[in-house]
Amino acid sequence: MCAAHPTSTERVVHAGGADLAAQAFGDPAAPAILLIGGAEASRDWWDDDFVARLAESGRYVIRYDTRDTGQSTTFPLGAPTYTQEDLLTDALAVLDAYELAAAHIVAISMGGGLAQRLALRAPERVLTLTLLSTSPGGPGDNDGPELPPMSESLQKVFAEPAPAPDWADRDAVIAYFLAAEHAFAGTIPVDEERVRLTAGRAFDRSPVPAAAANHWTIDGGEPIRARLGEITAPTLVLHGTADPLFPYGHAEALAREIPGSTLIPVPGMGHQMPPEATWDTIVPAIVRQTAAS
Repeated sequence: MCAAHPTSTERVVHAGGADLAAQAFGDPAAPAILLIGGAEASRDWWDDDFVARLAESGRYVIRYDTRDTGQSTTFPLGAPTYTQEDLLTDALAVLDAYELAAAHIVAISMGGGLAQRLALRAPERVLTLTLLSTSPGGPGDNDGPELPPMSESLQKVFAEPAPAPDWADRDAVIAYFLAAEHAFAGTIPVDEERVRLTAGRAFDRSPVPAAAANHWTIDGGEPIRARLGEITAPTLVLHGTADPLFPYGHAEALAREIPGSTLIPVPGMGHQMPPEATWDTIVPAIVRQTAAS
């Protein structure tokens, strides 16, 4: 792990009906990257050392807790009063709070779906797109018959889900997230120590850890897959070759449907935040993608 990280600044972003906890790293004059996480993921899941490598490569990197995660506003369990459109407005509010007219968007899984919508809704705010571990239109908008189904092992996990942990029990919550990491991982061995540290920090920063499950119940809005050809932002698709949720065919379809996309396979990566073993592939690719301002 890195011995020292770039200086960070934190702020609370006011976004309509929510306050969002945001954090920025690096030189504000450098090309700006906004990181958008996946479902149930606080900003902690963008690994400190991963973020530091981006910042040390000459980027101004911003990550934030989405609604119902970390230190951002939480909503009633099972009855959130926001939609996916609000999550888009939140991303724009973060850019506004840091006085950024536009930024490079790097997003994963559900965040990748949000990023595709953002590029259609506010193209002037999106310099480039980097989409990790996602699908055409994002989760929930990807049921085309040509897209490969999730792996049989993951189908079994969804069919026979593990019981929810006692959300007040730190160790139980960490174990729950570690089990999920194993279920969604590819062939790269899971770094259990790193996952435990990240899950523990996310727990410590989240007054209501169970609220993150609200992400699965929000209104996803109108399907956008048919509009992907309208995206004008230069797009990079990074995808694990062993993703059990969105097998690699999803990445190939996404790259075909967004004009001019570049597709880079990440050998052995599953449906997960990039493991350290992938950073030598992923970080330079993102740095190249975000070189233009």
